[in-house]
Amino acid sequence: MNTATVPRNAASPAVSPRHLPSATTEPAWVKWTLIGIALAFLTLFLFVPLAIVFAEAFKKGVGVYLAAITDPDALSAIKLTFIAAAISVPMNLVFGIAAAWCIAKFEFRGKNVLLTLIDLPFSVSPVISGLIYVLIFGLQGWWGEWLRDHDLKVIFAVPGIVLATVFVTFPFVARELIPLMQAQGTEQEEAARVLGANGWQIFRRITLPNVKWALLYGVILCNARAMGEFGAVSVVSGHIRGQTNTMPLHIEILYNEYQFAAAFAVASLLAGLALVTLVLKYLVERRVRAQKKSAEGRSE
Repeated sequence: MNTATVPRNAASPAVSPRHLPSATTEPAWVKWTLIGIALAFLTLFLFVPLAIVFAEAFKKGVGVYLAAITDPDALSAIKLTFIAAAISVPMNLVFGIAAAWCIAKFEFRGKNVLLTLIDLPFSVSPVISGLIYVLIFGLQGWWGEWLRDHDLKVIFAVPGIVLATVFVTFPFVARELIPLMQAQGTEQEEAARVLGANGWQIFRRITLPNVKWALLYGVILCNARAMGEFGAVSVVSGHIRGQTNTMPLHIEILYNEYQFAAAFAVASLLAGLALVTLVLKYLVERRVRAQKKSAEGRSE
C-alpha cells in the first residue's frame, strides 16, 4: 500500500484566530468578578469622594460657592498656586530636556549617579525636603544670617514655596523623556552630524520633534503635582493667610476652622483642574505610546 509523503517544507494550513488557545484558562465568571471588584474599588475610593466634593461645594447654593472662591484669601491662594507652577514647570522643562538628552545620547562617568539623583524626590518625603530648605535658608539656618543682612526672604515667602515645588516635581519631565530617547537611539543625530548640522540644529529639528508628545506628557504630570503639592510647601510657607498659602494649604485652614462649604468650594477648583489634567493625560498618553512603539520598531 502506497502512502503519500508530505514534504517537510510544506506550508501548514492557516489556523483561524478563533481556534488559537486562550492566554488564560480561567472561566468567564473569574474575569467578570475581577472586573467587578476593580469597578467597586474605583467607585468607592475615586468616584464617590469626587462626587462628594462637588456636592458639598454647591450644597449651600451658587452664591456661597462664588463668595468662597472670590474671597481675597482664596484668590491669593489661587494666584500663588499658579505662580509656583508657572515658575517650577518651565524650570523642570529645561532641566528635564537637558538631563534626558545627556543621559540618553551620551556615555560618561557618573551617569548612574545622575539617574539616582533624578529619582531622589520620589524616595524622600516632601516634608523632609521642606525641612532641609528651612535648615539651609531659615533664620537659624546655614545662610539665614546672610539672607537677613541683605533683607532677603526665602522661607515663609514665595521663593521658598517655588524651591520646594521645583524639588518635588523635577523628576517628571526627565523620567518621561529618558526611556523614549534611549529607545530612539542616536542614528538620526549621527546622520545629521555627518551632513553638517550643528548641535542646535540637530536638537531643534530632530531630537525635539521626536519627543514632543512625551515632553508634553511630562509637563502635564509636572504641572498637576506642582498645583497639588502640600507637604513640602506646608513646611516652608508659614501658613500666612493671604500671602504664603497655596490652594491646598488654604483648604486645610478653612476645613480646620469648620468652614466646610468654603473648603469644598476651593477643593472643587483643584478637583476640576485634576479632571482636566486627567483628560489631557489620556489624550497625550495615546500619542506617547504610539511614539514609543514607532521608536522601538526603528531600533529593531
